[in-house]
Amino acid sequence: MAVITSGSATSSHIDTNKNYTSALAVLASLFFMWALITNANDILIPHLKKACDLTDFQSSLVQFAFFGAYFVMSLPAGAILKKVGYKWGIIVGLGIMMVGALLFIPAAITRVYPLFLGALFILGSGITLLQVAANPYVALLGHPDSASARLNFTQAINSLGAAIGPYIIGKLVLSGIEYSAEEWALLTDQQKLAFQISEAKSVILPYLGIAGLLVLLAVLIYFSKLPVIEAAEEEEVNHHIQNDKSQSVWQYSHLTLGVIGIFVYVGAEVAIGSFMIKFAKLPHIANLNELDAKNFVSYYMLGAMVGRFIGAALLTKINPRVWLGANALAAIALLAFAINSGGMLPLWALVAVGLANSTMFPTIFTLGIKELGKLTKAGSSYLIMAIVGGAIIPPLMGLVSDWKNDIQIAFIVPLICYIYIAFYGFVGSKVKNLSE
Repeated sequence: MAVITSGSATSSHIDTNKNYTSALAVLASLFFMWALITNANDILIPHLKKACDLTDFQSSLVQFAFFGAYFVMSLPAGAILKKVGYKWGIIVGLGIMMVGALLFIPAAITRVYPLFLGALFILGSGITLLQVAANPYVALLGHPDSASARLNFTQAINSLGAAIGPYIIGKLVLSGIEYSAEEWALLTDQQKLAFQISEAKSVILPYLGIAGLLVLLAVLIYFSKLPVIEAAEEEEVNHHIQNDKSQSVWQYSHLTLGVIGIFVYVGAEVAIGSFMIKFAKLPHIANLNELDAKNFVSYYMLGAMVGRFIGAALLTKINPRVWLGANALAAIALLAFAINSGGMLPLWALVAVGLANSTMFPTIFTLGIKELGKLTKAGSSYLIMAIVGGAIIPPLMGLVSDWKNDIQIAFIVPLICYIYIAFYGFVGSKVKNLSE
């Protein structure tokens, strides 16, 4: 998922004609790392379901804790940046992430699920601070005319981390040991407990390694000769100035509907990845073991990366509203097929949704802030906070799965999300005059 920030910055320390390739490479490593950690959640959901004996709804709270941090911490992150600047903001964010990664150790030892959720919230909080700091930092690190190219480069690295994360973490965490309901019933209580303890402890070394990498990155950032950029004072906007409706950002329907669009898009994207492993394990779908099933989460993210490059080229020639609506219709068709079919093809249909997803976030975002003028910053902030959809939609899908005892039918939840996105692309994103 690409994230565009609304922060702005000024600097008297930046030479726009200087080559900042080495600094950009250092910052690109941050984009890779936070994507790897974010998409490792898709592995944690089925893994912790086994280790902590959870329902689908309970296991999906992994995403609730993680993405809930975006909603809670977005505004505090901006305040931190104003105090310490971009470079130290990144270092603080990495430190917060390290604390979250280390909390996986007591969580795994005690096998207390709320501790895992707390660790994930802290990890998400650190990543929120990185998101708010690193994107504008990259945009400012060179000539303004090439800012878009720099952001596209770092987002490509971000997509690479998203594709690799599930594969690497899956290799390190998943044991491949699975029991059918009949086999599980034959185990003694001591055998069940021993298995669950072993499964829980398998996350210790990977997240200890992640904590170590985060420390190395913080040290690298500290000693890197990155230019000093002071965070600019954000313009205070009163959204309801003496009943002057033109000053309220919510008077713009394309922005209001766009906030909902970001909410449901992020929720749908995260929900599909969250339950893809369980879907792939269904006997009438692919009947895969968890070690093989995890690869399809990586394929899903890889599709998003490939689609980003294709979409970037095509969006120069195609109306973005039509492009968004068409991709949403494609996602609807693919999900409808996945819900109603059996065999390997439905699984590949889910993977193909990643291709349709690739440009949805930036397209919804840019359509949402179109022609907002001085309210652009305020509108952008609300769009970013709508990322909290990643915390809400997956648990909702888990509830449907538990209710119907059928993960396949639960994919109707993201399908409904894409119906809304199609509406937004074709109809809701149209900029209307306030007098209409």
